[in-house]
Amino acid sequence: MTADDNDRHKTKMAKKKAARDKIMSSKTQEKGLIIVHTGKGKGKSSAAFGMVFRCIAHQMPCAVVQFIKGGMKTGERDLITQHFPDQCKFFTMGEGFTWETQDKERDIKMAQEAWKLAKSLILDNNIRLILLDEINIALRYGYLDINEVVRFLEDEKPEDLHVVLTGRNAHEKLIEAADLVTEMTLVKHPFRSGVKAQAGIEF
Repeated sequence: MTADDNDRHKTKMAKKKAARDKIMSSKTQEKGLIIVHTGKGKGKSSAAFGMVFRCIAHQMPCAVVQFIKGGMKTGERDLITQHFPDQCKFFTMGEGFTWETQDKERDIKMAQEAWKLAKSLILDNNIRLILLDEINIALRYGYLDINEVVRFLEDEKPEDLHVVLTGRNAHEKLIEAADLVTEMTLVKHPFRSGVKAQAGIEF
C-alpha cells in the first residue's frame, strides 16, 4: 500500500467513524427487550443461549423455561445446572416434540404449566433475562393463547427484563409486539445429506 492509499483509507475511515459516533451518541435509552428468534434455519436456541451465557458473565440473574424439549441430555443444560445454578434457573417442562409424545391433551397441559411458571419468573424482579425456548411451537399448535401471552408481555413484564422467545413460525402478533426479531434462514443443512444431530452442534 502506498502512502497515498494509506492516507485515503485513513480519511475514509475517519469520516465513517464520525458518522458512526454521531449515530451512537443518539442511542441513550435502555430497556428490557422482547426478542424473537424464528425461521427454518438452525441457530434460534443456540443464539438465545449465547445471550444467557453473556448474562451469566455479567452477573445478571437469568432463567430458562423449555416448552418442548424433553429430558434429552444437552450441553447447555448440563453446563448451566452444574456450574451456574445460582445465576440461572433452568426448567425443562416439555416432554419432546408433538410427533413424539402423540398426546395432544398432555402436550397442552405441559405447555400451560410451563407458561404459568414462565409468568412467575417474568414477575421475579431479580431476573434480568428469561429464555422461553420453543414457545413459538406451543403457540403455533394453539397450546397457548397468543393474545394472553402478548398481553402479559406488554402489560406485566418488568421494564428492565429481557424476554427471548424461540421457535419456528413465530405468530404475527408476537412479531408485532417484539423489539427485536431475527429470522434464521435455512440455506444448507447436513441433516438433508444424511448427517444426524451431533453433540456440540445440535445439543
